[in-house]
Amino acid sequence: MRKNFISFRLTVIDRYIIRKFLGTFFYSIGLLIIIVVVFDVSEKIDDFLTRRAPLRAIIFDYYLNFIPYFINLFSSLFTFIAVIFFTSRLAERSEIIAMLSSGINFFRLLKPYLISATFLVILTLYFSNFLIPHTNIKLRDFEKQYIKNPLRSKSLNLHLQIEPGVFVYFESWDNARKNGYRFTIERIENSKLSYKLMSDQIKWDSIKSKWHIINYTERFIDTATFEQSLVFGSQKDTTLNLRPTEIIVDKEDMKIMNFNELKAFIEREKLKGSSTIKYYETEMHKRIAEPISAIILTLIGMALSSRKVRGGTGMHLGIGIGITFTYILFMQITTQFSVYGNMAPMLATWLPNIFFGIIAIWLLLKAPK
Repeated sequence: MRKNFISFRLTVIDRYIIRKFLGTFFYSIGLLIIIVVVFDVSEKIDDFLTRRAPLRAIIFDYYLNFIPYFINLFSSLFTFIAVIFFTSRLAERSEIIAMLSSGINFFRLLKPYLISATFLVILTLYFSNFLIPHTNIKLRDFEKQYIKNPLRSKSLNLHLQIEPGVFVYFESWDNARKNGYRFTIERIENSKLSYKLMSDQIKWDSIKSKWHIINYTERFIDTATFEQSLVFGSQKDTTLNLRPTEIIVDKEDMKIMNFNELKAFIEREKLKGSSTIKYYETEMHKRIAEPISAIILTLIGMALSSRKVRGGTGMHLGIGIGITFTYILFMQITTQFSVYGNMAPMLATWLPNIFFGIIAIWLLLKAPK
């Protein structure tokens, strides 16, 4: 049995189950996408007409980049529904009983399920970490031009820690012009202020990749003797561990970062001692943990629906949807504990998979064989 399980050769039954699995998945999620697009068009049609959005841009720049996000968002749910639906139909028609009676081991039947689930995991991993961040860039550009501008152009009273012990303050920041006003830098050593710079204005020089400070005062403080010295100047260029794109960072910015960019961004935030680091770490781990859940939910779905029961497909679907939403709720709860509590981001995102993985093993051991 073990030899047959690890064999790369697919039997007729393997191909039959894979075809049923993937066919049901793509058919059901395709219907969902059509419904979502219809509702989205009805909601945004006024914006499209008011901003005179070209039909080509609506189709190719918006909806073509909009679809991968929804496929990825509902992939785990529809993987589970697909398994429940077609497996319960097999059980209802006594096809699984016939397979087992012909000498096929129950665990050998898992092979085509795992092959299909692994294919969907690889697909959603690619979507989550590389394709969707790329399509989100085009979506943002379209929304900025034809629907709304998701980026704030100006912000007031910004406090940032750019590295351990170094803090900056902008009384106001113009994101469009990359200009800051009433700018301050403070350096803290051993809980004491050792340096402070105050300026009327700071600009980002994109050619030199440096900051240009205008009308500034520098204050140097000896933390041992508390002696101070002042330096005045009209203009100077300086380098800071800060780029304009990092001044106003919100959740939308994270959506356009692929896995490698998000990982590099997290490393930079760690060096700065950012207080929001756990939010970004949680997102990074979720991009791996959520696609992997497809395998676990596939095993649970197969174990639940392989038994022939009264109520048939409807009962199996009801139980399956309940389990899926329990998983989603569990993921949301642990994520909140990670972002706002003391739970480690990796543990928070993988705990639902661990918990439901144990349930999957128990159900497989209890399944009729």
